[in-house]
Amino acid sequence: MKNFIPDNVSQFDNVYDVLKERGFIEQVTDEEAVRELLGKEKIKFYIGFDPTADCLHIGHFMQVIILMYMQKYGHTPVVLLGGGTGMVGDPSGRQDMRQMMSIETIDENCMAFKRLFDKYLDFDDEWKYEGNEGVYAPGHQNREPLPGKAISVNNAHWLRPLNYVEFVREIGTHFNVNNMLRAECFKQRMEQGLSFFEFNYMLMQGYDFMVMARDIDLKMQFGGNDQWSNIIAGVDLSRKVCGKSVYGMTFSLLTNSEGKKMGKTQKGALWLSADRTSPYEFYQYWRNVADADVEKCLRMLTFLPMDEVKRLASLEGAEINHAKEVLAYEVTKLVHGEEEAKKAQEGARAAFGGGGNSANIPTTEMAAADFEGDGRGLVSLIKELGLVPSNGEGFRTIEQGGLSLNGEKVTNPKMNVTMELFRDGELLIQKGKKKFHKVVIK
Repeated sequence: MKNFIPDNVSQFDNVYDVLKERGFIEQVTDEEAVRELLGKEKIKFYIGFDPTADCLHIGHFMQVIILMYMQKYGHTPVVLLGGGTGMVGDPSGRQDMRQMMSIETIDENCMAFKRLFDKYLDFDDEWKYEGNEGVYAPGHQNREPLPGKAISVNNAHWLRPLNYVEFVREIGTHFNVNNMLRAECFKQRMEQGLSFFEFNYMLMQGYDFMVMARDIDLKMQFGGNDQWSNIIAGVDLSRKVCGKSVYGMTFSLLTNSEGKKMGKTQKGALWLSADRTSPYEFYQYWRNVADADVEKCLRMLTFLPMDEVKRLASLEGAEINHAKEVLAYEVTKLVHGEEEAKKAQEGARAAFGGGGNSANIPTTEMAAADFEGDGRGLVSLIKELGLVPSNGEGFRTIEQGGLSLNGEKVTNPKMNVTMELFRDGELLIQKGKKKFHKVVIK
């Protein structure tokens, strides 16, 4: 068993109470029945992940944490990889249609997702879902999964072989279009235009739930709060087609105190891969969250016991920075490992003048020839280093007093960087209060 979650994470024995205590649970199809089910039985439940990229981001990580809690308390996580649904794309929470991907890309992304899940969950890799050649030819599992182990299945198994006419005849007849159009996931797209292609997504996700309820005795589906309509569709379909009582539960999305989704950076999403978002950048994101968001992030993104979460969240003034350091360290340790978390913390402390190893500040090596003679323009340099997205933003940053070189504020936006500015072959560039980058002469 992977030991991410300590035994003292909660005083509760029922995982429903643990998730409630951490503030995850938003909506439940039948709260009393679900709490009783999770307390008395060890169930199979699933969360679906469409392979929209070759890496997961922090929004997905919330779902991974739910999977980890459920496994800790003895349940069987079913990680559903969307090799079928990914061919359409979920319109929930989107203003536009997703980019269509080739089957090869979808399959590669599914494999990349599975490798990441292997870091956090114990899988029974001998378990297999077999068969399924369409609505009239159900599939089955080769055996029951080992107790407490996770299993992974790809909905390409049952969605790609479907015959469209058979599917709409057997499954489409159970969906009421008027009800579908009232669903939140479709409502917000009606003005911009919702394609019939995307309209099928709810049928496909509902069918996923029904197939697994029928073929592997799955009892629940979990998802973000934007998945509520799709989950209800699966609950209803399982009852109508198979006579199965299944349940759904949704979780809060990771939003800040202003209601905006967290995990967005100047470069885009906050990725879980070090190749996409460096451990230092990842650490800095959590080190710099707003004071009002510290308690929520500690609750949802770390496995610290709740009394420690409350103690840290109650700190005020300058002391709240200690809580942010703990948050950043704990989340970075979960995603990138303890060694990278320590390096990121030391780099951040050095950059902010609180001691630590400055070697862990993001660093770029450049040739001395670049800075000899007249040198090169500062604005083009900071753009190349990714500190600003454009030359215009670079000029504005300097004009507003937001850039320093080796601790001295820059006042001339047209200045050049020359060898004289380097100290022992190094130049520390600071943008605003929280962004640092070191240039080293090689």
